[in-house]
Amino acid sequence: MDCDSCTKEVCEKVTLAVMPIFRIFDEAKAKEFYVDFLGFQVDWEHRYADNFPLYMQVSSPDCVLHLTEHHGDACPGAAIRVQVEDIELLHQTLAGKSYKYARPGLEKTSWGTHEVSVTDPFGNRIHFFQPHPFP
Repeated sequence: MDCDSCTKEVCEKVTLAVMPIFRIFDEAKAKEFYVDFLGFQVDWEHRYADNFPLYMQVSSPDCVLHLTEHHGDACPGAAIRVQVEDIELLHQTLAGKSYKYARPGLEKTSWGTHEVSVTDPFGNRIHFFQPHPFP
């Protein structure tokens, strides 16, 4: 929000949150990846009727994602970056799981981050990162 067009008091009370929408094609595979592997929880699920596409919200303590089977809500192959507090703990946790479709590594980038990148079964990518000072 542009604070030039409102009072500082209003701007300080407005909370902004980004909730990416990822396209999915299979509910079971989505839950296996996001819930069982990444450790997110399902907050809610919505269908307009039986046999209609699923729209659901999954979350971890600091990240909320919307997953949709609806054509037109999102395109597969999107990518997001999620800053985390302890990238090494996340890496160890994921490495210790027996998810057969991903064995993410821990990368030290030239732009000053440590990163763990994963790709869901639908081609969407999540790059978890922690800023790391240059030596």
